[in-house]
Amino acid sequence: MTEWITGLIEDMGYLGIALLMFLENLFPPLPSEVIMPMAGFTASGGELSLAGVLVAGTAGTLSGALFWYGVARWLGEKRLKRWAGRHGRWITLSPKDIDALDHWFAAHSRWAVPVGHLVPGIRTLISIPAGIFGMGLPRFMLLTLAGAGAWTSALGLAGCALGSRYEEVERYLGPASSAIMAVILLWYLYRVATFPGARERT
Repeated sequence: MTEWITGLIEDMGYLGIALLMFLENLFPPLPSEVIMPMAGFTASGGELSLAGVLVAGTAGTLSGALFWYGVARWLGEKRLKRWAGRHGRWITLSPKDIDALDHWFAAHSRWAVPVGHLVPGIRTLISIPAGIFGMGLPRFMLLTLAGAGAWTSALGLAGCALGSRYEEVERYLGPASSAIMAVILLWYLYRVATFPGARERT
């Protein structure tokens, strides 16, 4: 995978970086911890500008977030509640849980959206409640840019600073990211296994 990422950045430059970060939001196993440090390393050699690398990475992340926001906005809270009433076990949410999540998100979205972009796995998921619960598009984009910009800039700057040792970023962050995603998966499986069998109706 690393060779494919490297080749895409070398062949497509800024567009390749943006495309990779877009795909990273659609397919979390594609690691930003490899993409952005590699892009930063490329910038350190003068082939690309560091500012361009950071803008491209942030733009790609924003595009991926907007994709999930749009899907969730189309789905809507009413449809989600109907699905939860019939198949709540598989999303581990009942209609009452969705109401509670709506209230929580309304109160805490100001920090939940940007912080969510700093956490592996959550980066992809945080756009969904924003769309489901009707967060305004300008607000969503601003909060997403804050979180995505911080994450991609930190990785890109680290890769630029480390130069040829850019892989050390993934060496340290990779296991932590894998551990967080494993915890999320285990928590999901636990919720599925312990979800009440009785259906709740909206």
